[in-house]
Amino acid sequence: MSASALSTRYRTAFVTGASTGLGRAFADMLLADGVKVWGTARDAARLRIADGFHPVALELADGAGAEQTFLEAERAAGGFDIVINNAGYGVFGGFTTTEFLVWQRQIEMMLVTTARLSHAALRGMLARRRGALVNVSSLAAEFPMPFQSGYNVVKSGLSALNESLMFETQGTGVIIIDFRPGDYRTDFEGSVQRPALVTDARQQRVWAAFARLMASGPVPAHAARGLRGALLRRRSDTVRTGRFFQAAFSPLLARFGSLALRRRILARYFGLRT
Repeated sequence: MSASALSTRYRTAFVTGASTGLGRAFADMLLADGVKVWGTARDAARLRIADGFHPVALELADGAGAEQTFLEAERAAGGFDIVINNAGYGVFGGFTTTEFLVWQRQIEMMLVTTARLSHAALRGMLARRRGALVNVSSLAAEFPMPFQSGYNVVKSGLSALNESLMFETQGTGVIIIDFRPGDYRTDFEGSVQRPALVTDARQQRVWAAFARLMASGPVPAHAARGLRGALLRRRSDTVRTGRFFQAAFSPLLARFGSLALRRRILARYFGLRT
């Protein structure tokens, strides 16, 4: 283990959505560095058995229950030095052709409950005057995806929360990382809910582009390496990660490009403009 291993600075971590995809890659990265991980899934049986890994069943739909589960794990761990709020899912469909309760459920689970877990985590970190809170947002916070309005709302809200917390935690020994991944080769696309049969040609083109981009993205370990570097820097930051266009070009476009230009590029990106 190198002298710069995370375990020289962080002992314990809590990772939501640790059974697959980015969450599993984050957990693997932390375990490889000697950090003990409490990882969650809705069904704990889906989580791995490994030295240093503690499986936790957690349901985001039950905000109060999720907070209680976190606090119990925190007590067992003796406090968490890293908390990574990663769990979530996608919903694909027209805003008005999808029942509003579908959007409401997604926003409550992924934004409200994540904010609740952040609130609980920060209280412990601030009391100990150390720790890293990582809320996994998305490049969708800057470049919203067509026909995934609930997801866009959630990720924009999380990034706004992260920005607020960066100011509030200055000088406390606690850092906030707004982690914004782009397309990664995970099972996310396969788990996206599609409540209604898609017959609209525009939606079909967007779905085909979305599936193609996910299938051709970097592997999750690439995102984990980016997060590791951010944790080692020990400062609050926004981390954009993904294929070169997303990680390098998109920040420049977000900073210097007009809204009209960004909309045109997104339309082309998702097959809405030829």
